[in-house]
Amino acid sequence: MPHRQNEGISGHGRFVSQLTRNTVAIVLAGGRGSRLMQLTDWRAKPAVPFGGKFRIIDFALSNCINSGVRRIGVATQYKAQSLIRHIQRGWGFLDGRFKEAVDILPAQQQMGDSWYKGTADAIFQNLGLLRRNAPKHVLVLAGDHIYKMDYGRMLADHAHHHADLTVACMEVPVKEASAFGVMAVDAHQHITAFVEKPLHPPTLIDHPDRSLASMGVYVFSAEFLYEQLVRDAADPSSSHDFGKDIIPYCVPRHRVMAHDFSGSCLGRSGSGIPYWRDVGTIDAYWEANLELTKVVPDLDMYDEDWPIWTHQEQLPPAKFVFDDDGRRGMAIDSLVSGGNIISGATVHRSLLFSRVHVHSYAQVEDSVILPKVDIGRGARIKRAVIDKNCRIPEGMVIGFDPDEDRKHFHVSPGGITLVTPEMLGSRLHSPLLTKND
Repeated sequence: MPHRQNEGISGHGRFVSQLTRNTVAIVLAGGRGSRLMQLTDWRAKPAVPFGGKFRIIDFALSNCINSGVRRIGVATQYKAQSLIRHIQRGWGFLDGRFKEAVDILPAQQQMGDSWYKGTADAIFQNLGLLRRNAPKHVLVLAGDHIYKMDYGRMLADHAHHHADLTVACMEVPVKEASAFGVMAVDAHQHITAFVEKPLHPPTLIDHPDRSLASMGVYVFSAEFLYEQLVRDAADPSSSHDFGKDIIPYCVPRHRVMAHDFSGSCLGRSGSGIPYWRDVGTIDAYWEANLELTKVVPDLDMYDEDWPIWTHQEQLPPAKFVFDDDGRRGMAIDSLVSGGNIISGATVHRSLLFSRVHVHSYAQVEDSVILPKVDIGRGARIKRAVIDKNCRIPEGMVIGFDPDEDRKHFHVSPGGITLVTPEMLGSRLHSPLLTKND
């Protein structure tokens, strides 16, 4: 257990200290997330809606705020307009008088004539900002994962071990480990080996069916980070990536520690299960959203002690109308957001974002419906993800015949049908129009 000098741990176990106040967080939010297919044609992965009212990036940002880390930079690059607009509208409540802010860090060719060439280069190109903030520690985060974590506990672990670098980790099944950076640790949590996305992942000694995976959450002592970024930038053979270059270089040469996510996660009370999701595929995205419709989901979004912050639209309450046999407006085992109208339609085990209108006799089942979707009279939708601004024609059937769906839409390996406005013939994102995501 870390020493508790200057900790200030609250009754709920939150770690707030000089460590968090002297930390700057950099959220890496520049990636497309190509495995989400057409869902990221017009937005970066961190800007993808999640959970009925949030964006994926809200979880990393909320973890920062709730942990007491309130100097935050968000590095953007790929199709970042909707992400930038969301941060401007939803995250401007911090007080600059106390050096609190969420700064947007778009790729600006500050170090030469190239955009961000990798995760490490994204921070290297913003070294001036970091140095001006003069932090003692730098928290590096991926902006595209769903989880709740007290970064203060990880910072305390880092300080207690006098580490140069600390990597958050969790156990994963070995069959899934090839998607992660995988590490080996000794009895004192010192990382002895690290390999990025190995074809044959090393396993835990006591559990040969499991591996220890990096979560993409790092704590660096600030001066150490600066040294490594400058060294890496000068290496022509480097891809300038934390997982591929920085961490493997540091492991045999410096004090690199592992932090067990189970010691800082905020999962459902009593579940004992650390909650972390990479919603990087259509199947994973659909499943993580649909999990929220369970009676007791693993992700607790109702925890007032660790709220998920976001941009709050001013919308009227959801409305359910008509109560006739065969034409009854109702939603069962579902999440329904503000501004929705369920008009003589039935919704089962689904998640509806804001401003969704489901017309009479329509049926929605096991589906994720993003904002501003209009589902026509008598339409039937099952096991689908319907993108923002879609207009589903009257009587259309989606999700019942994969072969028929493939003629018009994208069908995932798990059988989830993705529908976007362009697939329905919309010219929503034409440069001649002004509407966008």
